[in-house]
Amino acid sequence: MTLRIAIVNDLPIAIEALKRIVESVQRYEVAWIAKDGAEAVEMCRQDLPDLILMDMIMPVMDGIESTRQIMKETPCAILIVTASVGANAAKVFEAMGHGALDVVKTPTLGGEGGQWGVQQLLAKIDVIARLIGRGRPALSKKVGTPSEEGRLASVRSLIVIGSSTGGPKALARLLSRLPKNFPAALVIIQHVDQHFAGGLAAWLSKQTPLDVEVAVAGTPVVEGTVLIASTDDHLVMTPDLTLDYTSDPKEAPYRPSVDVFFESVATHWPKEGVRNSAALLLTGMGRDGAEGMQSLWERGWHTIAEDASSCVVYGMPKAAVKMGVVKEILPIDDIGDALIQFVEKGKDYE
Repeated sequence: MTLRIAIVNDLPIAIEALKRIVESVQRYEVAWIAKDGAEAVEMCRQDLPDLILMDMIMPVMDGIESTRQIMKETPCAILIVTASVGANAAKVFEAMGHGALDVVKTPTLGGEGGQWGVQQLLAKIDVIARLIGRGRPALSKKVGTPSEEGRLASVRSLIVIGSSTGGPKALARLLSRLPKNFPAALVIIQHVDQHFAGGLAAWLSKQTPLDVEVAVAGTPVVEGTVLIASTDDHLVMTPDLTLDYTSDPKEAPYRPSVDVFFESVATHWPKEGVRNSAALLLTGMGRDGAEGMQSLWERGWHTIAEDASSCVVYGMPKAAVKMGVVKEILPIDDIGDALIQFVEKGKDYE
């Protein structure tokens, strides 16, 4: 099945690099090339591709506004491809808030790190192809089975959150409603390139009174602190209730995977800590997190899915709702208050 990919970029050298990379895969083809965001909006009206590789900084119309207009008028999959990771972090998160699926650094042909950049881009395209039903089917893999005993946690409550398309904006709205003394630890799996995880943590820290940090291997969960998965490996909870990273399962289409993390939490989080703990699935394309949420639901966790009315893409929450493993369905602006009440009252809240 051919994947038609459009390239939106104003730099000839970047266009040539992206064109060569796309054409290096037999099942991919270049649908068209646009030199700025306005031209891309018009081209989408005439010939909608399967995927757009969208630059951020362009004349006439930048990638943010182009993404906003395309997702409003002619929605399709958009992957942000930008040369400057640090300088464009805020712009990338804004574009993702309008519906861009992910971000990757613009690869170069040749030179130091060139091949690594090419493989990173191709890996992102492969994941998106699977998301929109035009890729090779992915295998699924569970992470162990629930242990019967777990070490008592040093925190009373744990909130685990999975998000993807539109996630940064949704996370900001959710976290902004939680007080600084919120008596729970929070761990977030957001589908975002590892180069932007630090920028996402810094950006979110400005939206909330809580401490927001990237999760480092060996980090324990701490009340009042938000930890964000920060590599392209999978974040997992270990038997001693600290966080770690693993490359397995390698065949998982999402990296980091919400399912993998939720499964590890279901396996290791002690039964004594379930009463005031909750799992959330926010806006996102696909179904990552639904199976993991089922494992947590079966262990007695409180489960919340974002309502379709506030989702940029109602995919991940919808998958969990269809499986019947969601106890509450709420718009994003109501989830913060619901968490405050739940953490304070536990099972009495239901």
